[in-house]
Amino acid sequence: MLKEKEKVLKQATLILDAAMIVLAFFAAYYLRARFHVFYKLDLIPSAQVVKETASLREYLSVMFAWVPLWVLMLSLNGMYSSFRTRSFLDTIWVIIKSAVLSALSFAALAFVFKIGFVSRVFFVMFTVLATLSLFAEKWIAIAISRNIRKRGSNFRRLLIVGTGPRAGRFIEILGSKPEWGYKIVGLIDDEESRIGKEFFGIKVIGMLKDMPRILSEKVVDEVIFIVPRMWLDRLQESIAVCELLGIQTSVASDLFNLKIAKAHQSELEGFPLLVFETTFGREWQLFIKRVLDIVVSSFGIIILAPFLAVIAILVKWTSPGPVLFKQKRETLNGRIFTLYKFRSMHKDAKERLSEVMALNEMTGPVFKAKDDPRITPFGKFLRKTSIDEFPQLFNILVGQMSLVGPRPPIPYEVTKYELWQRRRLSMRSGLTCLWQISGRSRVGFEEWMELDMEYIDSWSLWLDFKILVRTVPVVLFWKGAQ
Repeated sequence: MLKEKEKVLKQATLILDAAMIVLAFFAAYYLRARFHVFYKLDLIPSAQVVKETASLREYLSVMFAWVPLWVLMLSLNGMYSSFRTRSFLDTIWVIIKSAVLSALSFAALAFVFKIGFVSRVFFVMFTVLATLSLFAEKWIAIAISRNIRKRGSNFRRLLIVGTGPRAGRFIEILGSKPEWGYKIVGLIDDEESRIGKEFFGIKVIGMLKDMPRILSEKVVDEVIFIVPRMWLDRLQESIAVCELLGIQTSVASDLFNLKIAKAHQSELEGFPLLVFETTFGREWQLFIKRVLDIVVSSFGIIILAPFLAVIAILVKWTSPGPVLFKQKRETLNGRIFTLYKFRSMHKDAKERLSEVMALNEMTGPVFKAKDDPRITPFGKFLRKTSIDEFPQLFNILVGQMSLVGPRPPIPYEVTKYELWQRRRLSMRSGLTCLWQISGRSRVGFEEWMELDMEYIDSWSLWLDFKILVRTVPVVLFWKGAQ
């Protein structure tokens, strides 16, 4: 019943969001249709009046594409996954991300399908109005929900099994977040001497064997087991009782002392699996990341093709040797691939490596030298501007690299890594990363590795977007390049 109620609530929220976005669409059209009235006030005498030419029928075709995009982005960003534990600020952040992604998605569709009648004024008006209307809707919904809870309604009642320190921390967390709407009806322990006593301000109301009676006598929406590892063999009967009564059950057992990885449940053909991951991307996020890699690299190759051809000619003309530099690199979980760059060194650079090792300015198992004599004059320009990296668009297109991710290391360097540093290979290597926008060659090896770990531990599509945006000035102003 609770699951059904939650499902209905999510569907109702989605429909309400869609309705608010549709209203914002019509409001934007109305304002755009009368936008020329603003100019009649002569506040901007030099401005030209541009009247709306496209009909409402034409704009309706846009609405049936753009509104679902909005709802899709809200859903993908987690708007409908959890209501109780999300703050208003978190909700605002979800809406802003969805606004940006839906606007970019529609802009891409408009470019591909040549939708030219949608004005820029309408584009901005609709995005702003939809965002503000969703802000208002969520604020009102949260205010109403909290007001209902203050009156003693709309609470989710929890029964907690366990009285240890971890159960105590859990109770403290719930106590500090009353807006989540949880009430603890009592604690369960497996020692009879503890019945009637209070732990962390909550009374122990029974033992594991008493759960059928307790669940029959009290209103319980969810049972949470916060127990030590040695208790696992005792829980089978209690979990079976919850299953029989249709009560949601969660188990927070400390199976292993994990410092980085997070656990989630999965299954393979009905076989339950407890999965520990240190890379926290959901499958749909990784799918969108890959789609963006394909789209952006494809457009980049097509648009830059004439420019790349000119660079190839100049590389060949300024120094003898091949146009492309090819090198074996490692990517996701140690996969070996051939990385492509425009050649920036003399063709005998590999043979002369031992001659210049003393010039190495980096600590750790990497080589970087600002005044490397093996670099050609034109190669210095290519490296300063990062143009030598452009052929890696082909690596991205075929899936060996991503637009954003830790830079791909040479296999020899990986053999010199400490164990914790190898975790940077847990994500697909990228064209740009936090290291690229944080100073590149001015950043030491240890800090470089830590930046990669920070990226992996906090990865999201939004983080990728911010890194891409910050990469532009880094490349334009040659920051940290050598």
